[in-house]
Amino acid sequence: MTDRRPRTVLAVDGGNSKTAVALVSEDGSVLATGRGAAFLPQSAGVAAAIDVIGEIVARTVPAYRPGVPVADHVAAYVAGADLPIEEERLRDELFTRGHAPDVVVGNDTFALLRAGASGPWGVAVVCGAGINAVGVAPSGEVARFPALGRLSGDWGGGYGLGEEVLWHAARAEDGRGPGTALVDVVRAGFGTATVEEAVIGLHFGELPAERLHELVPPLLAAARGDAIARGLVERLAEEVTVLGEVAMRRLGLLEEPCEVVLGGGVLTAGDELLMSLVERDYAERAPHAVLVVADVPPIVGAALLGLDRFGAAPEAYERVRGHFLPAQV
Repeated sequence: MTDRRPRTVLAVDGGNSKTAVALVSEDGSVLATGRGAAFLPQSAGVAAAIDVIGEIVARTVPAYRPGVPVADHVAAYVAGADLPIEEERLRDELFTRGHAPDVVVGNDTFALLRAGASGPWGVAVVCGAGINAVGVAPSGEVARFPALGRLSGDWGGGYGLGEEVLWHAARAEDGRGPGTALVDVVRAGFGTATVEEAVIGLHFGELPAERLHELVPPLLAAARGDAIARGLVERLAEEVTVLGEVAMRRLGLLEEPCEVVLGGGVLTAGDELLMSLVERDYAERAPHAVLVVADVPPIVGAALLGLDRFGAAPEAYERVRGHFLPAQV
């Protein structure tokens, strides 16, 4: 019998819209939680992105003192860590902050997978501001994608869908394309009299491009009666399916039951048409896939991956999950 102090994990979920942090004991007790600004290393820079984590830690961890570790391990799963070199740069910068002597940085899709799957392997597809997928085999082998947008063959995500809505609406309004309800979606979404006015406002920065993702909910609603809108939703369902299918194929998981965790705001919104199309496409292309919509936030996955590092007891994992049901971060 020892009196060893329980080890702790500083879990981080860094996303395009916000950053969440949780300090978790190896017995699964959640000691502190906090959230802050978006994690944007590719636009704000690596140091500025890591500063966001430090600000949240300083504000929410009671025992925080500059330069003194607050945990034994940092498990940071963040947006913008799309390539191994990006993970390395983020890890090196985070390590210099001294939050813990042991630091792991990975893409945030790995946290989604760990949060939603019943175990440490499976496939995750995220569709939020962007779109991405990862797969982890029982052996630990990994399948992933560069996820650099159109440069790497990606299509979808809230921002990309917003651009598609704007493209079709602009062409419909000026006569180059067929009529579509997406014209009204853009006008109402940006509060402009015409689509052209919205386009010019975006061009000059008078309307922030980040608002493009706000067009997704009305796009999904319009898809019930508009052929152009429905075509976009059908294509999105196909992309969500092909990402999971390819990840499973690379790992040799197509011929056996494999959990596919779906996450990100576009998928977790539960749109009936979109989800029915996703289910249909998986049934046709990957019939052994077991679709799971994540019911806890990705910060849970980051914490569980940290507990994996410790070899924590099974009840610790359940305690963490229980804390975040319903989602609190």
